Amino acid sequence: MWEFFRKFGEEQQKAIENNYEILRTIEEHGLGDKKFFGGDQIGIADLVFGMVIHMLAAMEEVVGYKFIKADSFPRLHAWVKHFSEHPVTKDNVPDYTKVVDFLKIRREFYRNSQQNS
Repeated sequence: MWEFFRKFGEEQQKAIENNYEILRTIEEHGLGDKKFFGGDQIGIADLVFGMVIHMLAAMEEVVGYKFIKADSFPRLHAWVKHFSEHPVTKDNVPDYTKVVDFLKIRREFYRNSQQNS
């Protein structure tokens, strides 16, 4: 999931396509028709994937590309809503603004590194 954030141009496009495949697999085979990965209750898989999605959302904002939309991944989109509104997670994720600020610095580092290669 990190590669689309670190890459630019054609390499980034390949990473975006790879992310779509990963997300399709997660939606179809991991989540299925369940509210959470384990069923109706939040579990360890939700907590782990939730942190990945929290970072992915911030990376999407920095890059300007959105993966999990209602029309492309409706079940994952619903899962994000359920996860983010759950009392266990609602106030226990890293501050989104600070994550975005950190990732903006990282993105610029990657851009500069690639230009100097």
